[in-house]
Amino acid sequence: MDKEKSVTRKKPLTQDEVLLASLKLFAEKGYFNTSLSDIKDAVGIKTSSGIYQHFKNKQAIADTLYGNILDSLSISIDDIRRRNRKVSDQLREIVDLLFKLTDDAPEVIKFLLVVNIKEILPEQKPVIETAPFNKIRRVIQNGIKNGEIRSIDSLLAYSHFLGIITQALSLILSGDLPKSADSYQTQVWLAAWGCIAKK
Repeated sequence: MDKEKSVTRKKPLTQDEVLLASLKLFAEKGYFNTSLSDIKDAVGIKTSSGIYQHFKNKQAIADTLYGNILDSLSISIDDIRRRNRKVSDQLREIVDLLFKLTDDAPEVIKFLLVVNIKEILPEQKPVIETAPFNKIRRVIQNGIKNGEIRSIDSLLAYSHFLGIITQALSLILSGDLPKSADSYQTQVWLAAWGCIAKK
């Protein structure tokens, strides 16, 4: 089928096609087990030269993916913060977003949570230090200031809250929790919020 794709391909290869195919392969096989030849086959072209028109190497693909995912997540978190005044509502919507992504685009969450970014992109910040996750930390800091969240160190509250969320998502992605992310969303939210909410 891939050979047919490459023979009958009429339109030029786009950067987005390369990124989507690479994301799926990185999530399925891992970054180090994915070659440019695998990506070439996945997008249905005969040679890797089409990929080189958009990216100089596999690391550049991963770097662009990482940036795009973080930018998109950051924009979504900004929208959530604008729509909701209460910290609990903001955090609940952020959790909803992460769980929806886990069901609808598991490769995105897998790339963020499972791939060791420091190994493949040593120049990039770890996920926890990026803009979207710093925004989540600021939401938690605001919750401590306004009394919605217990008066504990904000980094500790952040790690408690996000630790429960990311651990649950990792278990869902690995299949250790066998149902869809949506099935566990409420339980995970209650556990995460319950460990930081002011009683």
